[in-house]
Order: sequence, then C-alpha cells, then structure tokens
Amino acid sequence: MEEILIEEYNYPLPDERIAKYPLAERDQSKLLVYRDGQVSEDCFYNVGKYLPIGSLLIYNNTRVIQARLEFHKTTATQPYTTSTPPLHNTLGARIEVFCLEPLEPHDYQLSLGSTDGCTWKCMIGNAKKWKSGALSLPVVLPSGEEVTLFAEKGEQTGNTFAVKFSWKGVAVSFAEILDAVGELPIPPYLNRKTEESDKTTYQTVYSRIKGSVAAPTAGLHFTDNVLNGLRQKGIQTAEVTLHVGAGTFQPVKVADANQHTMHTEIIAVPKATIQTIISNLGHIVAVGTTSMRTLESLYFLGEKLCIGDRIPDSGDSTLSVAQFKPYEKEYTLSTREALQTIVDYLDSTKQDVLHAETQIMIKPGYQFRVVDQLITNFHQPKSTLLLLVSAFVGGDWHTIYDYALSHDFRFLSYGDSSILTRSK
Repeated sequence: MEEILIEEYNYPLPDERIAKYPLAERDQSKLLVYRDGQVSEDCFYNVGKYLPIGSLLIYNNTRVIQARLEFHKTTATQPYTTSTPPLHNTLGARIEVFCLEPLEPHDYQLSLGSTDGCTWKCMIGNAKKWKSGALSLPVVLPSGEEVTLFAEKGEQTGNTFAVKFSWKGVAVSFAEILDAVGELPIPPYLNRKTEESDKTTYQTVYSRIKGSVAAPTAGLHFTDNVLNGLRQKGIQTAEVTLHVGAGTFQPVKVADANQHTMHTEIIAVPKATIQTIISNLGHIVAVGTTSMRTLESLYFLGEKLCIGDRIPDSGDSTLSVAQFKPYEKEYTLSTREALQTIVDYLDSTKQDVLHAETQIMIKPGYQFRVVDQLITNFHQPKSTLLLLVSAFVGGDWHTIYDYALSHDFRFLSYGDSSILTRSK
C-alpha cells in the first residue's frame, strides 16, 4: 500500500481561528463552495443554491449523550461494595468515567433504556487511584426522586475499561441517569468547560437517536427553516445513524497514515433510506463525514452479502467493514447491485433496518461509490477527516483550506461550513 505521509496533511491552525462558541443563529455561518477547483463563499442559509434539484440530502440523526460522569473515591472504614456501603466515609480522589459505547447490552437503545444495570466501555480519568471496589454517585432526578449510581471497574483493554453500572432507588433508565448527572462531552480542543448552552447548541436540530459522544458537527448549521426551504425546492432528505465515538478526535500520530488504526463505529440504516438512495444515485449529498462513512460503507456491506460472505471481520454475527476493505482488490460490482443486495437481504431476514459496524478508512486513492457532494466543517491538521476531504476533492484540499484561512473562516466543531463537489 502506497505510503501516505501525514505531515503532508498539516497546516497552521492558530488557536484564535478555532471557534470556541457557535454563532447565535446556526444558519448564519459562512459557507465555502468548492467545485472543479474553484472556490467561492456564501452564507449557509443559501446552501440550497448549490444543491441540484433532485438531490437527496442524507444526515446523521444521532444525538449526543451526557457521557461524562464524575465520581469521587470513598475513603471508608470497611471495604466498599454496592451491597455493603461504608460505615463512615469521606470524599477522596476525583475519578472521571467517560462512557464510550455499550458492551452489555451491546445495543445502544437497550443499554440506555436498561432499568437494572448495564456495562459500558469507558475511559477513566485518574484510573490509578481506583484500584478496586465500587464508586457511588447520588443522582437527583428532575422529579426530585433520588437514585444512587454505582460503578465497578472491570477488565482493561488498551486505554479503556469495562465499567459495570447499577443503581438503587426508583425504576429509572440509564439514559435518564445520564441526563440528570452526566456532562455533555464537548471537544477537548475547545479548551473550556461544558456550559448549559452546549446542551442545545451541540445537538443538531434533527438529532433523536441517543448514542454519540461527539456531535456530527456539519449538521449543526441546519435550521428548520433551511430544511423546509430545501424540501420546497424538491430536495429529498433521509436519515442514517452513526454513533460518533471519541476516536473521531484521535490524531494520526504515525508518519505513515496507513499505520493508523481507525476506530470502529456502529451504524444503522433504514431499508427505506437504502431504497431511496438507489432511486437517486448520482445525486447523493452527505451531511458530514459520519454520514459519508456510513454511506460509503454500504457498498462493501452489499458486496460481502453478494458473494455470500456474511461472516463479519470481527468474528461475531454483526456485518462489518474492516479499515482497509476498500483497498483489498478491484471491485467490479456496481453500486446499484450492492445496495439492492442489502435490500434483498433485509427482505429475506424480515428486517427494516440494517445494523452493522464500520472501521472504514477513506484516504487518498479511495474510489467513491455513493456520495457526490459533501457538506462538512473544517477539520484538524493531520487528521483522518482531512484525509477523507482530500480524497473527495482529488487531493486539492490545500486550495480549500488556504482560502478558508485567508478569508476569516472559523474552524472545527463550532466553526463555519463548506459544500464540496466530488472530483470525477
């Protein structure tokens, strides 16, 4: 595989160009327009001018959960377990537990909806101070009722741990507990604490399926007025779900980007969305890199099903796309055939939604099969997201970013937007 030197995807990004807060009006952000090597700019509320009539706009409907939990280690006169609380205790070291994804139940909705306990993969701040025993956290619900949340640290894998959560008190779901006591995990590069306003501004207007620990930020510019205007123009919309993981902020730390390990994310795509995509191939617009990764993964999921390979890369019963699957061979199956294979598979298994996992890495040299236009923010230097953008515009990312830097565009999650047309 040809070497990709990550240093070639570096650029100067002064801290003052990183938007620490969003604009008061979402759709007033600047919009960079790129097509055939040419760059211009507009305001985001005019994005419909750059979408051909008959386009299909696809966005990620995931909703960010309040995934950070702050516990304090208890200094007690006796060993502390969930069934035997200490006789006397004082607050000890602060332990931050950052919930990344569910392990048991593995399904997001089942885990968040659980009322008797669940286990999540978590990052733990100050983990060395938490050697054993359960941590407890009092939770006051909006109703005024109280619950005690317990956390027990399990097996470590890399820099994450399995953490078992249980709670005592009234019957309440884990999602309600997170809403009551968790903190919304805004991006680390904002260099500030989460504020009450972030609970609204760091969610898209169409977010509804809880599970992400980071927002699909390209969607933050949309308002109901913008969406209604697009539909009046004859532009259809459809939804996919990809729960964004903390790996989205992971920089490439190796010289050759091919040596970087991509994070795996869970996706869900309704059969109706896939059918609509088939009917609109050639006019597909992805809102954000998460939608892009989901849509492009569909081709390889369909290809696996077409050749009868339903054994996933991960070794369990879940369909999945490995990081370098797109680069393993020359693929001759058409996009239409691949997508129709998924529809046929869902029909035969009586499913309305395709559930899968993707680790796909979209980098220079990738052949796009589904997406024709991409709406996206401006990404960090030396990131996999910048590699994706470069692949989409045929390597011409410097033209786009040089313009944005010299024309006062705001960068990263709360920054301005762009609409890019794929180089063909």
